[in-house]
Amino acid sequence: MNSRNVLEQFSLTGRVALLTGASGYLGEAMASGLAEAGATVVVTSRTLGRAEELAAQLPPAAGQEHLGVALDHQDEASITAAFDRVTAALGKVDVLVNNAHETTTKTWRDATLDDFAAQLKNAAGYFTLARLMRDDVVRRQAAGSVIMLGSMYGQVSSDPRMYDGIGPPNPVAYQTLKGGVAQLTRHLAVHWAPDGVRVNSISPGPFPNPQKAPADLIFRLSAKTPMGRIGTPDELKGAVVFLASDASSFVTGHDLAVNGGWTAW
Repeated sequence: MNSRNVLEQFSLTGRVALLTGASGYLGEAMASGLAEAGATVVVTSRTLGRAEELAAQLPPAAGQEHLGVALDHQDEASITAAFDRVTAALGKVDVLVNNAHETTTKTWRDATLDDFAAQLKNAAGYFTLARLMRDDVVRRQAAGSVIMLGSMYGQVSSDPRMYDGIGPPNPVAYQTLKGGVAQLTRHLAVHWAPDGVRVNSISPGPFPNPQKAPADLIFRLSAKTPMGRIGTPDELKGAVVFLASDASSFVTGHDLAVNGGWTAW
């Protein structure tokens, strides 16, 4: 029986990983994790200077430098131009992490039709970029891994009591988006499996930024989580490397919950 060492299965050496929204709180950690596993990482931001700055800060990859690219994932022309820039510079994309997210604060009380539609456009951007990658993988007769960022709020509703007296509840359009991302993952996984492209999602649980989130909210989220605390960005590194690598070679269409047990009760 032929088998590879488990550490070899997790290695991303020689692969190119494109991660959108790398300047975000969780994006930076996932970009670092991919680089630490050996990938050449392409980090994107709507601001080119910020993307290049982040790329320069990542742990070095063998043989190639990381790349920063400007990309607005809600603009089709920007998506196409960015993908062409990456393939021209590095020749391929083996791993795509759709992490960028245009936020909203509008609740079910005040969200307009346009507000709602704008939030769902995040999924349209994920799909458009993923299809470009799939087509390139098929052209090269290679294999690829697409990872979508979902949320615990794509699996269950938020609890309004978490936000009572602190601020507005979690937006309805955001939760609709994240539920849709899980279904987008399943749909593409089924249709692209024959092409050698795996599609999975990660649904983080409570990962508020302690520098920005109210202390009372962090306390309430921690109390509701079985593990009794919020997550730290580094705790997404293993999940993204697992789904990007050959360690998950027989995993597709899966939504991986990283939430301290939030959805277990």
